[in-house]
Amino acid sequence: MSLYDHFRKEERPFIDQVLDWKSTVKEEYRSKLSDFLDPRQQQIVTSVVGTDKDVKLSFHGGASAVERKRALLYPEYMDPDYSDFELAAYELQYPSKFVTLEHPQVLGTLTSLGVRREKFGDILISGNRIQIVAAGEIAGYLEQQFTSVGRASVTMLSISLDDLLEPAEVSKDLSVTVSSMRLDTVLSEAFKISRSKIKPLIQNEKVKVNWKVIIDPSVTIEEGDVLSLRGSGRCKVESVEGVTKKGKLRVQLRVTGNN
Repeated sequence: MSLYDHFRKEERPFIDQVLDWKSTVKEEYRSKLSDFLDPRQQQIVTSVVGTDKDVKLSFHGGASAVERKRALLYPEYMDPDYSDFELAAYELQYPSKFVTLEHPQVLGTLTSLGVRREKFGDILISGNRIQIVAAGEIAGYLEQQFTSVGRASVTMLSISLDDLLEPAEVSKDLSVTVSSMRLDTVLSEAFKISRSKIKPLIQNEKVKVNWKVIIDPSVTIEEGDVLSLRGSGRCKVESVEGVTKKGKLRVQLRVTGNN
């Protein structure tokens, strides 16, 4: 069985990229640091590197519970530390008594500056505190250019990784029955929203599967997939546990709150 058979077709370009990273480490005896990867990409990197004794692998995104992390592939002789991940952390200072800033606003401002999503990690929010983890190579640019969010003036205060907020998510296990593993069907059961309302949300790019926007409601969902619905939360398909007497599939989900 080919390595590609374990993953979705659209993931093949990324698999090829990881194979190139692996070859660089093995043939040139030097480390390779990735941009920030989402959890699905981290899973792919882990699978591709496998148990190769010549290539070691570590992830770091600033704090233990963050989602987006940089991968470091390195030769066996190397003993990396946190500085090798080249991370920069910031807390935003803004007039929080008069202005409320939310995740989409901060994310939109970063991307409007021409910063690729892969160059910054999690945006951490707790109350009126907002923190950003970024790749060290763009730190200077951000400090100069990221001066406002909407109409609010913003100052980026450099902080230690040790001072990062720890994300807190509340999740629950949910057992549902579905007629099929279509994306719209699973989302409808996960968030108790009718399929007629789910479909336009998917088509309007409000839904992601494994952190990638999907606009086709009929996409087939598999065990291990993570689905997110903007404004509602996300769910992971933990397992498909069989067929009921009425011919429906029994599916176990883990659902987290609004993200």
